[in-house]
Amino acid sequence: MNGGLFFSLEKGCSVRLKEEILRIKENALRELETAGKREELQDLKVKYLGKKGLLTKVLRGMGSVPADLRPSLGHLANEVRQLLEERLEEKLSAILEQEKKERLVNEAIDVTLPGRPVRRGHRHPLTLILCEIKEIFIAMGFEVAEGPEVETDYYNFEALNIPKGHPARDMQDSFYIGPEILLRTHTSPVQIRTMKRMVPDLPVRIIAPGKVYRRDDDATHSPMFHQVEGLLVDRQCTLGDLKGVLLTFARQMFGRDREIRLRPSFFPFTEPSAEVDISCISCKGSGCRVCSGTGWLEILGCGMVHPNVLVNSGYDPEEVTGFAFGMGVERIAMLKYGINDLRLFFENDVRFIRQFGGGSY
Repeated sequence: MNGGLFFSLEKGCSVRLKEEILRIKENALRELETAGKREELQDLKVKYLGKKGLLTKVLRGMGSVPADLRPSLGHLANEVRQLLEERLEEKLSAILEQEKKERLVNEAIDVTLPGRPVRRGHRHPLTLILCEIKEIFIAMGFEVAEGPEVETDYYNFEALNIPKGHPARDMQDSFYIGPEILLRTHTSPVQIRTMKRMVPDLPVRIIAPGKVYRRDDDATHSPMFHQVEGLLVDRQCTLGDLKGVLLTFARQMFGRDREIRLRPSFFPFTEPSAEVDISCISCKGSGCRVCSGTGWLEILGCGMVHPNVLVNSGYDPEEVTGFAFGMGVERIAMLKYGINDLRLFFENDVRFIRQFGGGSY
């Protein structure tokens, strides 16, 4: 009697397990049909087939099923597991394929549309002017020389006849890195380095373009700007030669009707020294607002190389002479293009740069 009741309970338990397995199958398949995202499929996999999933819990109850009934229930459970895994895989493939189609539609490129034009870049106005300056002087037989931007006190000042205590050494003018090291305040050190390298060869005929640094910052000055300095050393070099070179430069840069004048000035490294003016670009010398009514515009400084500079470079001032000149590239560009604020060159405003269409690349 008791044995029959126990058998009946075990049989009833196996029936309930079978019904539970079939119910899990139906629920899982129904939820799979409505799932539309990969995240939802993952959640269903964990819910039904995970370590704590519904089907796994049912299988843990197999211990209460009679031994002769376990194989059939185990087979059913494995069939359901395999079916759910296959349906999950099929659904995942369908979702991935749909995502791929949507992505292709969203990222599609209409090749029938005309292409978007790409703006061509232009050389910066300072680059244009610098290239023009080089071309003018190279055509006159000058070579381009370069030197370091971080200089020693000797090359930047002493070799150029600027002794200790000279106003040009004031900390307000120069950026010092150490007691004897600074950012060069002009490209004149390149002249000294070139002469020392070439001595005793003649002639020395160079221009030295490059960046220089001074402690200035306003509408007409910048802490970093560009200079081109020129040097010619030979046995019979005169002030007349200097004027001829600068007149040629002025007329090729600003027009063939330009005239120049030399006004006495002072620079430690030249003697005599002069400031060079050109006849006004706007009024051609009659006087206007641009030239403050004088008819002239200052463009550069120049002079005959000081004997001390020649000696410091290894040349004998009794045997050779030379002339030197220096100009600010920004100053030349402002006069050539009619620009009234130097800071425009360094603001990287494409609307400004785009106005100088020449020399695109």
